[in-house]
Amino acid sequence: MFSSLSSSPPPPDAVKDVTLATFKADVLEASKQCVVLVDFWMPAHPPCKQLTSILEKLAQESKGAVKLAKIDIDKNQQIAQQMGVQSVPSVFAFFQARPVDAFAGALPEAQVKAWLVQRLKQTGGAGDPEKAGLETALKQAADFLAAKDIATAHSIYADILDMDPVNASAYAGLVRCLIEQGESAKARQMLDSAPAEIAKDKTFAPVRAALELAEQAGQTTGQAAELEAKLAQNPDDHQARFDLALACYAAGKRERAVDELLEIVRHARSWNEDAARKQLVKFFEAFGVMDPLTVSARKRLSSLLFS
Repeated sequence: MFSSLSSSPPPPDAVKDVTLATFKADVLEASKQCVVLVDFWMPAHPPCKQLTSILEKLAQESKGAVKLAKIDIDKNQQIAQQMGVQSVPSVFAFFQARPVDAFAGALPEAQVKAWLVQRLKQTGGAGDPEKAGLETALKQAADFLAAKDIATAHSIYADILDMDPVNASAYAGLVRCLIEQGESAKARQMLDSAPAEIAKDKTFAPVRAALELAEQAGQTTGQAAELEAKLAQNPDDHQARFDLALACYAAGKRERAVDELLEIVRHARSWNEDAARKQLVKFFEAFGVMDPLTVSARKRLSSLLFS
């Protein structure tokens, strides 16, 4: 449950050896940002070593959502006495500078995980490592998709869906991968068969637009040279320019596709019932609201429409 889909290293301060001098900073202050596990242990005690190893693993996998403060009870009797520690190993969960729960004994990993999940829920899900890992994985997949590393993006999205079959972002991401691979028919089938729980999620809006564009652009694939020739003979052939925009989009030339449509708006704004403007809006939806090309193209379109 706490395993990460990310290959990034754990934070350098995920696990610390704590003393009385550092207890305030490493436990009390740190617990204002996340859950801090305080592990009272004896390095030479096998059950302690076993439990500490589990706690270290969970803290490192949480990517900063959970931190571990290890306290050698032989060297820090004062802290142990103040906390009322009766035996080792003993583990306290701190949040907002106070202990919220504790357990004693070398529990197996599954029980420790279950206990930690409950503590995270108890603290309002603060620093939930599962959520943090999921968000990291989704971002990585999106980055790989943007870089056209479709195979890696597909693999990450598939891993997420294995754990959470109704994760809308991962499902939409897989559809995007199919679109990028030119598998429009498979993408349509997958989109149309999305689980009912997520079928109406807003995450799918730009994916639907991208798929419609891919299906539309597929009709002009390989026609760019022919369309260029038509425009060379007649620059006012708006249908040829419109089709060229789609061909450019199909070839991954987004900027050129936008330029061609803006050119139609510039010279024949109402051509074919505002077809160029409507197509631009569909582009913007497929690109995403915050995409730099969407932002710049919207400004150019507004300038043309309201000049």
